[in-house]
Amino acid sequence: MNRLETRLATRASPPRAIWALEQNGVHPLLARLFAARGIDDPAALDTRTQALLPPDQLTGAAAAATLLADSIAAGRRILIVADYDCDGATACAVGIRALRMMGATVDYLVPDRFTLGYGLSPEVARLAAERKPDLIVTVDNGIASVDGVAEATRLGIATLVTDHHLPGAELPAAAVIVNPNQPGCRFPSKAMAGVGVMFYVMLTLRAELRRRGQFAAGAEPNLASLLDLVALGTVADVVALDRNNRVLVSQGLARIRGGQMQVGLRALFAIAGREPSRAATFDLGFALGPRLNAAGRLADMALGIECLITDDPGRALNIAQQLDAINRERRTIEADMRDDAELLLARLDAGNRASLTLFDPAWHQGVIGILAGRIKEALHRPTFAFAPGNDGELKGSGRAIPGLHLRDALDLVAKRHPGLLLRFGGHAAAAGATLRADGLETFEQSFEQVCREWLTPIQLTRTLETDGPLEGGYYSIDAARLLQQEVWGQGFPPPVFADEFEVLQQRILKEKHLKLTLRRGKQTFDAIQFNFTTNPTPRIQAAFRLDINEWQGRQSVQLMLEHFAPA
Repeated sequence: MNRLETRLATRASPPRAIWALEQNGVHPLLARLFAARGIDDPAALDTRTQALLPPDQLTGAAAAATLLADSIAAGRRILIVADYDCDGATACAVGIRALRMMGATVDYLVPDRFTLGYGLSPEVARLAAERKPDLIVTVDNGIASVDGVAEATRLGIATLVTDHHLPGAELPAAAVIVNPNQPGCRFPSKAMAGVGVMFYVMLTLRAELRRRGQFAAGAEPNLASLLDLVALGTVADVVALDRNNRVLVSQGLARIRGGQMQVGLRALFAIAGREPSRAATFDLGFALGPRLNAAGRLADMALGIECLITDDPGRALNIAQQLDAINRERRTIEADMRDDAELLLARLDAGNRASLTLFDPAWHQGVIGILAGRIKEALHRPTFAFAPGNDGELKGSGRAIPGLHLRDALDLVAKRHPGLLLRFGGHAAAAGATLRADGLETFEQSFEQVCREWLTPIQLTRTLETDGPLEGGYYSIDAARLLQQEVWGQGFPPPVFADEFEVLQQRILKEKHLKLTLRRGKQTFDAIQFNFTTNPTPRIQAAFRLDINEWQGRQSVQLMLEHFAPA
């Protein structure tokens, strides 16, 4: 699909912040990059577990710990109701593993997204009741489950909601709610993923059991052993990597690199062909996360959860192989859907629109979120992709550009057209909506109107922020490794540099990737752009990431081109 104009902008790096970081021993390249991301205090780079925000600041965590500790003491049955994405799967695995360490009788249920939809609905509550639990614990869902919690209560089951999604106008009448985004919660990190919230609840539970003397006769459970799961779910859910999340991810990566991880993660690394000792956020977000997510998109996320909670290496590897096969199927389906989207987009003038709403009756509802994300990235427009759902409904998944809060935009659409949205929810950057089949045109027009009102022409111009030129001495494997060791992600973006190059050679790989040899001064580099759309001129202005290419045992510097244009 043809990309719209891209404007390059250089992040400012305040010299005083750079100097302060360098004076405290931060590598000069990292000091420049950190300063450009708003860090001016070396203490903000402390990623030891002691730097984590204290759990007692999280509203509801202490009450949740009391509820869980009482349930454990009374031998009550606990059932975790999970979500069907990577965050939900890791949150469920953290809950299962931690609660079992602390003596709980616990099982889990993950709804079928195609028949039961998202969250603790009344139908899911009735399905959960068949397991005869005394307490339902939601992970990565529940803040919008007003009717589902009411149904669980009617069935005599208490509910503990742990979630991170934005609440609606009415909160569910659960026994306890733990969500940093609920009204009145002063927890400084509003960006925690569902797995982070569940980890904090488990920390608080351990403190409560310690207070009750439960560990007097033996060692306490080592909850740090679950930080690999916390890191994976946090990165895969693309939440903002504020300081607290960076600590969680950094600690999880350190454990993975040191070989301390669940056997399921080890199996996923092996299947993905990635080396755990050099694990980076990229591996979690683009190698492990998609393989787990594929189970929820096309099959049953219980398969992904089983991979994360088993301690049998053979079983973990077998499940990882199944997840890999499902992910390959997902890629095939996605490729076909992208071809369909190209035809739909050919009839639209994306440049004169503020949003894109696409539907095809053959699309798979488990893959529309990925498709919306791909189109949003290529065309820099808030995008919703819809597929047929159940009972004549349309299921939609949306992705937003900076400047548009997607969940709030849906809220305004719902207010302007009562009854149009049967269900909706999500975050600023990603959200979902369910419509009646006859409501698509109204939704498209209303969503377009909201986007026109809320987005300026500058916001509708794709801006790629870069860190400016890379000093010549840093075009090295050592510098690339230095960057890979750091925690980058949403809200703390990985370094992208920009400079002018002479194009010496070019060729096309697999009909869609552009391989280049570039020269800058006396230095020459290999470079690659995946899924390229235009051919380079003899001199180009390129935005790139510094990477390492491994081929037949040799390592060399490679530039991963994010964008290029005539110099």
